[in-house]
Amino acid sequence: MPAYENRYWESDDEVRLHYRDYPGRDDRPPILCLAGLTRNARDFEEVAERLAGEWRVIAVNFRGRGGSGYAKDPMTYLPTTYAKDVEGLLGELGCDRYVAFGTSLGGIVTMLLAAAAPEKVVGVLLNDVGPEIEAAGLGRIRSYVGKSNTWPTWMHAARAVQEGNADVYPHHSIEDWLAMAKRLYRLNSSGRIVLDYDMKIAEPFRVPGNEAAPDMWSMFDALKHVPTLLVRGGRSDVLGEETAKKMVARLDHAELVTVPDVGHTPLLTEREAAAAIDRLLERVAREPVRA
Repeated sequence: MPAYENRYWESDDEVRLHYRDYPGRDDRPPILCLAGLTRNARDFEEVAERLAGEWRVIAVNFRGRGGSGYAKDPMTYLPTTYAKDVEGLLGELGCDRYVAFGTSLGGIVTMLLAAAAPEKVVGVLLNDVGPEIEAAGLGRIRSYVGKSNTWPTWMHAARAVQEGNADVYPHHSIEDWLAMAKRLYRLNSSGRIVLDYDMKIAEPFRVPGNEAAPDMWSMFDALKHVPTLLVRGGRSDVLGEETAKKMVARLDHAELVTVPDVGHTPLLTEREAAAAIDRLLERVAREPVRA
């Protein structure tokens, strides 16, 4: 029996969207996994497989990524649209309570969802992202997003991923780079290995201000009473240490965990991150309804 089922829903503008549905207990809120800008549901494979059974895990592919369709209008590749798409999925599932795991862009979408309907969010993990994004990290992301490459073999793709991310994951082995390549890339109809997202996602992102929503701090404050785990890479150039501390200080029930010697973003399989995830979920299971 497969670990998950491939399921689909449709956006308001008729884009067919995909998610992986890992089965779990129906007496607990599902975990909604939202990936980064150029990433997809495969980023959460190990996390989902570890938690499935005890928790239902829904790993979403935003429009233009993975198994989801590409948008007709590239200017809909915005956090506000992704949040609206996810709200449509939650409505279709009849889900009125959930835990959100948001990596990078997925964390921005998580904050937008929480601001729109705070009563639905019973636990949050923000992975290396906050209301303020460091200029260095933003510039680095803008430098590569939307640039297409193709490779003849998976090993070529793995070496390319290594070249671009060696400072982010300095201790990765070639096996790790190969696994990362298989999360980032896909095999196309011509037998070439290509990035698994629509290159046009870069169009709105390159417009200053479109990488997030205005005044993300007000959105973030919707998490004030929500059990929240903030995971930060010790080498991150996206989430600054001072911003992370400021975030934790604004919340009633927050934990900050730094994964040492990792940049943007932690994989969430690291020992420190995995243990913190378990603590967050233990709290959600023990106190599933907020006061």
